[in-house]
Amino acid sequence: MAKENKTCACCAHEHEEHEHHDHHGHRQACCEHEHHDHNHDHKDGCACGHDHDHDHEGGCACGHDHHHDEEAPKWVLPVAVALFAVGLIFEHVLHLPIWAAAVVHGLAAVLAGYDVFLDGVKNLVKLNFTENVLMSIAIVTAFCLGEFGEAAAVAILFNIGEMAEEIAEHRSRRSIAALTEMRPDTARVLREGAEQTVSPSEVAVGETVVVHPFERIPLDGVITTGSSYIDNAALTGESVPVEVAPGDSVLSGGVNGSAKLTLEVMSAFEDSTASRILRMIEESSARKGSAEKLITRFARVYTPIVLVLAVLVAVLPPLFGLGVFQIWLYRALVMLVASCPCALVISVPLGFFAGIGVESANGMLVKGGKYLEALAKTETVVLDKTGTITTGTLSVSEIWTVDGVSEQALLKLAASAEALSTHPVAKAIREAAGEAPQADEINEIAGRGIRAVIGGKTVFAGRRSFLAENGVDVSNLPECTVAIAADGRAVGAITLTDTVKPDSKEAVAALRASGVEHVVMLTGDNEAAAKAVSAQVGITEYRAGLLPQDKASEVEKMQGVRVFVGDGVNDAPVLAASDCGVAIGLGSQAAIETADAVLSGGNLSLLPRAIRLARRCMRVIRFNIGFALAVKAAVIFCTPFGFVPMWVGVFADVGVTALTVLNTLRILKFKAK
Repeated sequence: MAKENKTCACCAHEHEEHEHHDHHGHRQACCEHEHHDHNHDHKDGCACGHDHDHDHEGGCACGHDHHHDEEAPKWVLPVAVALFAVGLIFEHVLHLPIWAAAVVHGLAAVLAGYDVFLDGVKNLVKLNFTENVLMSIAIVTAFCLGEFGEAAAVAILFNIGEMAEEIAEHRSRRSIAALTEMRPDTARVLREGAEQTVSPSEVAVGETVVVHPFERIPLDGVITTGSSYIDNAALTGESVPVEVAPGDSVLSGGVNGSAKLTLEVMSAFEDSTASRILRMIEESSARKGSAEKLITRFARVYTPIVLVLAVLVAVLPPLFGLGVFQIWLYRALVMLVASCPCALVISVPLGFFAGIGVESANGMLVKGGKYLEALAKTETVVLDKTGTITTGTLSVSEIWTVDGVSEQALLKLAASAEALSTHPVAKAIREAAGEAPQADEINEIAGRGIRAVIGGKTVFAGRRSFLAENGVDVSNLPECTVAIAADGRAVGAITLTDTVKPDSKEAVAALRASGVEHVVMLTGDNEAAAKAVSAQVGITEYRAGLLPQDKASEVEKMQGVRVFVGDGVNDAPVLAASDCGVAIGLGSQAAIETADAVLSGGNLSLLPRAIRLARRCMRVIRFNIGFALAVKAAVIFCTPFGFVPMWVGVFADVGVTALTVLNTLRILKFKAK
């Protein structure tokens, strides 16, 4: 099949398109975004964030023409501006006959606005009143009313606004397009003792892949030979490379350091971390925030109302003898041009698009605008304990003994009883005790505890209730993880807790400093373990002994906008109950599939940064909405009184659109603080 240069609708990069298919059989372009045949009508994402049908006429659902079939030559606008200046000289300096200025201004208007006229005529025939239709009518009517210079100025200003908007959109698209580079197009696979360069989609799970120095890792896998440093900045937003060695897991998308690595592939191409991230980003536009939905609904109601008002302004005053029809027609046209809602329907979705992109670059993968909004409005952060605040690795934190029994003696007694158990609690006790005497007899009662005979003594190790069932008085024992009894007498208690992650305390403090009202920890562990961990990290609200469904119930009881953070495993009920469910880390398929957002670096300290970024993004979006509405309202109000010339109406539309879009670009410069 012949190659053809096309521009990707998702990343705005021009490239050679090769026909190939993904695992679902969909045709794809080289950037791996899903495309359909461009020779047919299809659904696609517009730069304004709307999904709509394209019929190659360039019309967007918002009535704005975002794309032209052919780009105008670069000399057109400068020549149009020069002709406009010459026309002004003819009219106001040389005082030549009016037809001379009219001819020059007419040429300027045609040069600057010929594509607007063409599109306007096409849509007018279809009775589709887009912005180009309104602009075309305004320019032609201005000429008919003898306002030649103003007609040319309208066309030129509109052209400049369109150019500024396209530049801004391209820069915003480029920020998202950079994320597509995290997934390599090729992989070096070892087959029959030799390296073969193939597409990553052709590599099977279990095969061996070679990653040369400074290459991207094509697929998730486990290192078999070689030691190096991996730069995961594209995945996690963290700039510090991670040291890896044989046996370590690595994720696709990371950049290898200066040493050669071989790894065993653990995930198919479509299930690799980079593929899942890109798929999530591609699908994020479908999940619109309430601001986006509000603007869409507003535009549908607002536009017909303004059309009716413009007709009334053009018709009623002349009927009541308040002036000639030509004057009121001119004012009605100014009102129509000024009232076009393009600034809203373009800048707002573009703001969410840019916000999602900048969050991704800083380690928070957000699945849609609605979740970006939820992050910005966060009032309560709910944290799962194991895997989020803690590492999930248990260690002995407290030991209580009766008189005459040392802590080390109690640990060795417990370690002997737990010698055959594979439970994480048993492993942690054995590690803390070191060498321990061998038990004569061990009998484990599943889910309850252990009965052992050690040095002729009968030892019970387990829950306090287990000891009580076996006739031991536990009234003096504190709350603990494991209670120990010897020869029918309680001799001590051991409390184990997870190892707290180094950044957890700092993250909790940062959440409070950023204005989050409540930070709550939920855990299935006992009260003692929960209390110990919460005290270490500075959390004052916690709930212990909860099952997954209990956690969901607790979240539903909480007030305000609730963000839940968990490891993505067994957290589906509570993720669904929260306003924004955040999975921490990229380690599991469940983490990305079930959550609304993912802290890709696996560090809780990324959360307060992500919340601050979301708030800054939403401030820009809200400012754009307020600014656009204020300018349009002022112009529409003043127009019937004759205070607004046509060029001001154009500024209220094209100028405000360009300004709001350029303001939106500030989001791309935001850095996590």
